[in-house]
Amino acid sequence: MVTLTRPDSFAPEDLALSRRAMLLAAGYAAFDIGANAQPISTAADGLVTGWETLPGGLPAFVARPSGKGKHPTVIVVNEVFGVHEWIKDVARRFAKAGYVAIAPEFFFRGDPDKTLGTLKEFPAILAIVNKAGNEQVMGDVKTTLDWAAAQSFVDAKKFAITGFCWGGAVTWMAAARFPQLKAGGAWYGRIKGAPGAENRKWPLEIAGELKAPVLGLYGALDKGIPVADVAEMQAALKGTKSDIILYPNADHGFLADYRPSYNAEAGKDAWAKLLAHFKANGV
Repeated sequence: MVTLTRPDSFAPEDLALSRRAMLLAAGYAAFDIGANAQPISTAADGLVTGWETLPGGLPAFVARPSGKGKHPTVIVVNEVFGVHEWIKDVARRFAKAGYVAIAPEFFFRGDPDKTLGTLKEFPAILAIVNKAGNEQVMGDVKTTLDWAAAQSFVDAKKFAITGFCWGGAVTWMAAARFPQLKAGGAWYGRIKGAPGAENRKWPLEIAGELKAPVLGLYGALDKGIPVADVAEMQAALKGTKSDIILYPNADHGFLADYRPSYNAEAGKDAWAKLLAHFKANGV
C-alpha cells in the first residue's frame, strides 16, 4: 500500500508514486518504469494464455488464439528484464493478431528465485543476464522451435522471431542460425560488441549469413546504439531481403509503453511494419 504524504490533497508526485506502485504490483520491471507510464493492456478474451515448461525445464509464456486450427508462430525474445508483464502483453498482442506467441524465460538458470523483475540496480540485472551466453540462448531458441513444431495448434511451416534490446540482438543471431525461421523483427538490439563484451559474434558480423529476412527497428536518439552502427549494418544488408528502419525522433525502447522512452507514433508505425513484414514473408 502507498501512503500519501498529503491526506487532504493529491500532488502530481503522489499520483506518479501510486501509479508506479500499481505497475510494480502488476509485474512490470522495477528498473525502468516511467513516472507517468500508462501501459497498454491487452485483454486475454478469445485467447489461451499461460506458462508452459518446455524440454530442459525452459519456462515459456504462451499466448494463442482459442479457436481451432494451426496458427503461425512468433518467438518473443525479452529485454534484459526477463519475461515481465510488458513482454506478456506483447505476446497477447501477437495472439490477437492470429499468432501463437511464445516468450521463453532465457534467464531462468541464472535467476532461480525469479528476482530479475524486481531489481532496481542495473549491475545486478546484468549479473543475471550475462550468465546466458549466446550458445545457451541459441539452444533455447531451438528448444522452443522444436516444442512448438510438435503442438497441434502450430503451423510448423510458419515461424518468426522478434526481440527487444537484448532480444533484438538475439533475433539477428537466431535468423542466421535456424532455417525454420521465415522472418525476424529486431527492435533496437545491439549491432556491435561493446568493450569487454562476451567473446562471440555480433549481428554485424553475421549480416551475410541470415537465413531469414530481418526488419530492424531502431531509434536515432538511442545513445547505446550509435546511428553510425545502424548505417554500417544497413550497408552490410545491402542486396539482401533484410533492412533497417531508423526513426529520427525515437529513443531506445520506443515501443515499451511503460518506459520514459516510449514513442507512441514510432511504436505504432513500427508495429504495423513488423506485422506486414511477417505476412510478406509467409508468416
